[in-house]
Amino acid sequence: MKVLGIDEAGRGPVIGPLVVAGVMVPERKFSILRKMGIRDSKKLTPERRKFLARKIRRISRVFTVKISASDIDRMREKGFNLNEIEKIAIKRIIAEAQPDSVIIDSVDVKPERLTEEIRSHFGDIEVKAEHGADAKYYPVAAASIIAKVERDLEIERIQKRNRKLGDIGSGYPSDPRTRAFLESFSYDELPDFVRKSWATVQKRRKN
Repeated sequence: MKVLGIDEAGRGPVIGPLVVAGVMVPERKFSILRKMGIRDSKKLTPERRKFLARKIRRISRVFTVKISASDIDRMREKGFNLNEIEKIAIKRIIAEAQPDSVIIDSVDVKPERLTEEIRSHFGDIEVKAEHGADAKYYPVAAASIIAKVERDLEIERIQKRNRKLGDIGSGYPSDPRTRAFLESFSYDELPDFVRKSWATVQKRRKN
């Protein structure tokens, strides 16, 4: 049975993309993931995540959808919330992967509602959506690692391409370096890798 795990990285940041990742492995290879030390990406160092991401790609099929800050802003302007945006990416990955079974780290406060939505959309695959799935299921943990590594790489690329603009920090609103970066621009001057629809930025627009 081909099992697809799905997770994301980058829901909260005000800078950079949202990355949704899928890792599909045959059920018989779960023991390999276990022996590799696959676990929730938040419990791993950046170096370990990069190392494991390379190994994951060797033994599985990997799928990623990256939604840029400007695309997030455009979709939110059209009335999509972040959960809906992420669900579009989830469905794209499932459609491409064609798994027998999918396990999703739920974006919905009601996992059973997401389970039913995905099941009704695809029909003939097993679907399981749970909170904390990245801590319980190896394919989802693997997807969390891929998503986090890809998100970190995107932040590195943004920083390198825009070095003259200053240090962007981690991209999270709680990061003093990120806050200082945002405060160095007026709302209209903000670069396109900043999520202008985020409350952190919108508050400044009103001031």
